Amino acid sequence: MSKNYLKTPFQLPCGVTIKNRLVKSAMTERLSNKNLEPTEKHHHLYKSWAQTGAGLLITGNVMVDPIHRESAGNVYVGEESMLPKLKTWAEMATQNDTQAWVQISHAGRQTSRFLTARPMAPSAVQLHKMGLFGKPRAMTEVDIQELIKRYVKSAQLCQAAGFTGIQFHSAHGYLLSQFLSPITNLRTDQWGGTIENRSRLLLRLVEETRKVVGASFPISVKLNSSDFQNGGFTEEESLQVIQLLEDKIDLLEISGGTYEKLAFFEGIEGVKASTRKREAYFIEFATKLRAVSKIPLLITGGFRSFEFCNQVLEKNELDFVGMARPFITNLKDIADFLEGKVDKLEDLLVRTGIKSVDDSAEGGYYARQLIRIAEGKPLDPNISPVKSSLFFLYHELKKSIQHRMG
Repeated sequence: MSKNYLKTPFQLPCGVTIKNRLVKSAMTERLSNKNLEPTEKHHHLYKSWAQTGAGLLITGNVMVDPIHRESAGNVYVGEESMLPKLKTWAEMATQNDTQAWVQISHAGRQTSRFLTARPMAPSAVQLHKMGLFGKPRAMTEVDIQELIKRYVKSAQLCQAAGFTGIQFHSAHGYLLSQFLSPITNLRTDQWGGTIENRSRLLLRLVEETRKVVGASFPISVKLNSSDFQNGGFTEEESLQVIQLLEDKIDLLEISGGTYEKLAFFEGIEGVKASTRKREAYFIEFATKLRAVSKIPLLITGGFRSFEFCNQVLEKNELDFVGMARPFITNLKDIADFLEGKVDKLEDLLVRTGIKSVDDSAEGGYYARQLIRIAEGKPLDPNISPVKSSLFFLYHELKKSIQHRMG
């Protein structure tokens, strides 16, 4: 076999070295207890992932606001009292010389009615999807300044707990992504209008967090290549934001889509033929990105074969290969995949035959399997796609009731 580029270490701009180029990208765990704290299920899950040999694990959404959660089962990080439980989680995740970064997020208008009927957002633009989301209220200047403090505080607590880096989630239609999009950001103040204004909040968070965590602590951003919506955040605007982030962050992860256009759920059949042939969803955008930025690059979505992963790393098309679902379906194969002993990981598409519910069926299927792993159970290939499509409604209602009664 030629050189194994997946196994080569990489030094980030901040000086931290990641032992190899394979990243377990974020998947929402939905495992918090009634106090929104991490549990033993988190410990088991992340210990299992650390033992695969992956260089970096990025957590699922960890929220800066106890109300504006992406899921009722998210962990909220905003109080010093949570440090003991965060430290145990970090200890499990950083075994085997593994980097473990916390994905810090705020759902904005993508906060479900189970949590609040009146979420905060850049502007009062409602998300219409299955009737699950209330009409948001536009954030005031006071709200925005408080939000900045929340993000910085969360990053500070994650560092104190022993996590080795953070990632700001500015993709998939969550709050920071909402500020970037001209569809959801109709503001006329310093936080809206031009792309410079719409990206101001993200840049401010990076700058203020850097002051607190120091120069040697990795800061990452997850950013959409585009929203894939008419009138939304475009590739051209994404490239402008990336240039504004130059020399400010240590790793950029590229993704795409929102709740209205789930590019990250559509699977390989949801992308055009030229991209499908090359396996990775956002690899063509990476070429444009590399032409304007030297920020270390992580791409997640579609990677399944060792040969292709090794090839794009050898050609310097990106610096890290991100995978998510294979860390569920192929958990026991990841170590051998890293060594080149397993050629290809499973690409499982879950379908009901009803196109309108396939997104929720596939998402629910993987969410249920992830929870099984966290509970120490094996995969269940017979989980019903139809029942999985109802999982989110059942789970969110159950978890939100537990929290309110907590």
